[in-house]
This record gives sequence, structure tokens and C-alpha cells, in this order.
Amino acid sequence: PRRRSPCLASGPLATAAARPEIRSSLSPETLEKARLELNENPDTLHQDIQEVRDMVITRPDIGFLRTDDAFILRFLRARKFQHFEAFRLLAQYFEYRQQNLDMFKSFKATDPGIKQALKDGFPGGLANLDHYGRKILIFPCPCPILTTSPLNIHRYTLVDILRAILLSLEAMIEDPELQVNGFVLIIDWSNFTFKQASKLTPSMLRLAIEGLQDSFPARFGGIHFVNQPWYIHALYTVIRPFLKEKTRKRIFLHGNNLNSLHQLIHPEILPSEFGGMLPPYDMGTWARTLLDHEYDDDTSGSSPSLLLYEDCFFSFLKKITVDYRP
Repeated sequence: PRRRSPCLASGPLATAAARPEIRSSLSPETLEKARLELNENPDTLHQDIQEVRDMVITRPDIGFLRTDDAFILRFLRARKFQHFEAFRLLAQYFEYRQQNLDMFKSFKATDPGIKQALKDGFPGGLANLDHYGRKILIFPCPCPILTTSPLNIHRYTLVDILRAILLSLEAMIEDPELQVNGFVLIIDWSNFTFKQASKLTPSMLRLAIEGLQDSFPARFGGIHFVNQPWYIHALYTVIRPFLKEKTRKRIFLHGNNLNSLHQLIHPEILPSEFGGMLPPYDMGTWARTLLDHEYDDDTSGSSPSLLLYEDCFFSFLKKITVDYRP
């Protein structure tokens, strides 16, 4: 039988049906898009969710800490309502967390490493959606942790950047509109040196690919590289075989040609550093949204609204991992 932790009986990780809200959670336009692109049918929604939930028993080695309707629905949307694929993604989501326990031990915005990464803009999120309703996330380069400045080098790690990205996606994917419409990523490689690129080890790249491509219920409509030097092209050649064909088709290497970027993302919604018509982007914007009043607080305290994974989450994952270790 699947093992449960008593501390999961209440709080943000508790199971809840919330059936009446699911049907009306999308705008009419997005509901039609979900029908056409994702095969979503409001009349069979709860049956689809239940079919995925019924598969949980087939993986007793995984601690499925959430199986409520709203949670499972985001996995169905991410896999176009293919039940088995949605369940496989759900299993990989929790399996990834079990296999990387240290990443999720203090998985909250006020964790010092995550907080500093967020304040430095990892990630940044533009206020305006693109013309497909997708959220635009931007990533500046070089990142402070890869500089040689003694003021920056110990502030946070590359893993903290990945944790900040995953935590941000956890918050954003709560929006049903984004579950359907998805995200677009813009990565600016300006001034990113060869020495800095050497710090992107294969193990770190694999950790990021597994966390974002294989284990998270989000639709990524495009990943745009801008101002990338030749060694980023070489790095992409190395990781390309590990990317799904669908992911490869959505990666665009623009170089210094921002016109090609503007053909896909309208300059009216882009900041000036990407050749857009808006003022330069304040990299702390998303961090202020996520941290709220704790943005300027240097303590490592926590806020209930920011604790996406409470202490019992980590404890239960650890117990599951130990109990089922070969």
C-alpha cells in the first residue's frame, strides 16, 4: 500500500477535490484553445483526472504528496490529456524530488540562496503576455555567481538558480491560463565568457534538463538564445541529444539578430535590452512579487504563502526514499 505521512492531512499539500472551480477556471478563449490544442473536454474532465489518479497505485515506490483534481489537471494539460503520459510526468515530478532531496530541503523563496538568485533576476518575468497568452521569462547573463568578484562568488550556486527557477514555475503554474498557454524563455548570453561557460558541467546541465523538460508540468512554447557566443553553440551541440525532439524544435538561436526574435515575440512587449519598445527591465520585479514584504528582509525566516513545500514534505520524501531503497 502507498505510504502516507500524517503531516499531510492539512495545509497547502492536502488533497482536495475542488471540483466546482475546475470547470470555470479558464476564460472562454482559453477554454476553446484547451479544447482544440490539448483535447480538453469539460464534460469528461473529472473522468480524465480520475483515470490518472487510479494509476498512482502502480508506483508504490513514489510518494505522491498531491493527487487532488487541480494538481493532476496541470499534468493532463501538459501532456494533451494523454492519460498515461500525464501520469508518467506526475511520477517523474515526484521521483525527481525524491532523487534530489537536498534541492528541496529548504524549497522556499526566503531560503538565502534562492532569495538572492531571485533578486538578481533568475528568473525575471515580463508583465505583458505574448500574443499567444504565454508568460515571458527572461534570464540575464553573465550571472553574478559565475563572476570572479569576491562580493558575489559565495552568494549562491548554480543549483540555487535552478531551484529559484523551479520555485518560480511552481508559483506561476498555479494560474490555469498559463497551464494552457505556457511559457516562453529568453536567455541573454551577453558578455558570457568561455571560463564562465566551463562551469556549466554535464551533471548540472542534466539536472536542469531533467527538472525542466522531463519533470515539470509546463508547456514551453519557445526558448530563445540571444547574443550567444560560439562556445554556447558548442555547448548546445553537446546537450542537444538529451533534448526531446519537441524541445529541439522550440529552441531558437538568434545571435545578435534581434529582428528574428521580434518576428516571434513582438517588440511592443519587450524591454529595450531586447530591442523592444519598453523601458529596461528591473530584474527584481518578479522577486518582489514572490517575496512581498520580505524582499528587503535579510533574515531567512519563512512565510506560509511562500512555503510551497513544508518541512513535512521533505521529511516524507526522505522516508519514502529510505523505505524503498534497494
